[in-house]
Amino acid sequence: MKGKQVLITGGGSGVGADLALGFAAEGADVVIAGRRQGALDAVVARAPGLRAVVADVTDEASVAALFSAAGRCDVVIANAGAADSMPFARMTLDHWTAMIAANLTGTFLTFREGLRQMTPGGRLIAIASVAGLKGYPYVAGYAAAKHGVIGLVRSVAEEVARKEITANAICPGYLETEMTDRTLANIATTTGLPEREARAALAAKSPQNRLFQPAEVTAAALWLCSDGARGVNGQAITIAGGAP
Repeated sequence: MKGKQVLITGGGSGVGADLALGFAAEGADVVIAGRRQGALDAVVARAPGLRAVVADVTDEASVAALFSAAGRCDVVIANAGAADSMPFARMTLDHWTAMIAANLTGTFLTFREGLRQMTPGGRLIAIASVAGLKGYPYVAGYAAAKHGVIGLVRSVAEEVARKEITANAICPGYLETEMTDRTLANIATTTGLPEREARAALAAKSPQNRLFQPAEVTAAALWLCSDGARGVNGQAITIAGGAP
C-alpha cells in the first residue's frame, strides 16, 4: 500500500480504527473521518501515516469538505454507521430515518464523492453487515439500511467495472467492538438477561459460536486492495463463520 492514500469514515473507534492502523502498517497514507475530534486524535497518535478530518457522513456539504481536505484517495472505505434496536411496532420515523441516514445515506455520499476523484485502480469498500443479507429481530431499520448498502455496492460495481475500479462490501457478523458492547448493554437493560448470557447468545448466531475480530475485517479489506483482487467486484464478502 506504499504510495496509496486511503480514506476511512468512522475511523475513531472499532473497525474503523483497526482499518486505519492496518492500512498504515502496510505503508498507506490514511485519512480517518468521524464526528469526534478526540477519538480521531487518539487513533492518529497510535501510528505514523495517519491524519484526521472531522466530518458527518450524513451531511452532503460535510462529506464534500472531507474529500476536499483529504485530496485524491486511491481507496475509500465507507465504514461509518450506527446500530440501535427497537421492536418494529414501536419504531418511530425518527429512529428509521436515523438508521437510514447513518448507514445508507452516509455510504452513498462517501462513495459518490470518492468516485468523483478516483483514478483507475481505485477501490470502493463498504463495511456492511450480515444484517444486510438476512433479517434479525428488533433491528429492522439497521437491516434495511445494510440491505440497501449491498444493493448500492452491486449497482456501483456495474458502473465502474470498465474503469478499473472495484466496489465491494464486507459483511461481518457480530464483532468485538464498542458497538457490540452497547448492544449487549441494551439487551441486558431491556430483557434483564445477564450480559455474559447476552454475549453467548450473540456468539451463537454464528456457526463458529464466536464474536469476530476487527482485524479479520481489516485483512479482508487489505486483500480487496491487492492486485490479486482486481477481478473481485460487486461482492458481499461475509465474515461470519458460515452464516447466513
